[in-house]
Amino acid sequence: MSGHAGPAPVADISTESFPEYGTSIQDGYVDGYDPVSLGAPHSSLVKHITWVGMALILASLAGFGTLIYGAATTIWGHGASEDISEMLLIVGGILTAVTLIGGFITIHAGRSGYRKYRKATGRRN
Repeated sequence: MSGHAGPAPVADISTESFPEYGTSIQDGYVDGYDPVSLGAPHSSLVKHITWVGMALILASLAGFGTLIYGAATTIWGHGASEDISEMLLIVGGILTAVTLIGGFITIHAGRSGYRKYRKATGRRN
């Protein structure tokens, strides 16, 4: 008698547990690490739409200038007709509003990844 009672035991991998590793970048951060660099995956500064929004806000200065010039020519005249002064006020106001609103909307869209990151991790940076 050989003492062999059947086939050799085989590991049942369906009942074994394996650690689950996260798929997001912040799961690999060491506790206490504060990712504040420009190259951080959640940084808003690496997205083109954020920079377009900043450029739109800067471009609103042209609208403000037109608006101020229109107001000044309305008040003091300086050779401009009343029709032109009113037109400058309207165009300046529209240009300012469009560029500022567009800028704020695009910056908000560009920072969506950062807001998602903060919500998922509770981190500030």
